[in-house]
Amino acid sequence: QVQLVESGGGLVQPGGSLRLSCAANGISFRFYNIDWYRQAPGKQRELVATITSGGITNYPDSVKGRFTASRDNAKNTVYLQMNSLKPEDTALYSCKAGALGVQYWGQGTQVTVSS
Repeated sequence: QVQLVESGGGLVQPGGSLRLSCAANGISFRFYNIDWYRQAPGKQRELVATITSGGITNYPDSVKGRFTASRDNAKNTVYLQMNSLKPEDTALYSCKAGALGVQYWGQGTQVTVSS
């Protein structure tokens, strides 16, 4: 069965950095578009990054210039590098792999930005 696992979250001070990973078992990431989402308590889920199967990335203005998505197909892993973190970045971050007719989600990793 398909399994996506996020890792790399934790507690970081404002201005700090974290790199999140999303690893897959059961599918080959090279054929999938990968989205990163976040959701904070009481707020709607927000798309924060997309990286297509061809390596094209997109970001909303809220994270543009601070977050960078990348992929390592040899490791079947995608990454979200988060720099200059702000308290408002605090959320549960989840990855989603999507292809024609199918989507897979991970369970998420918690990011807390606090002094």
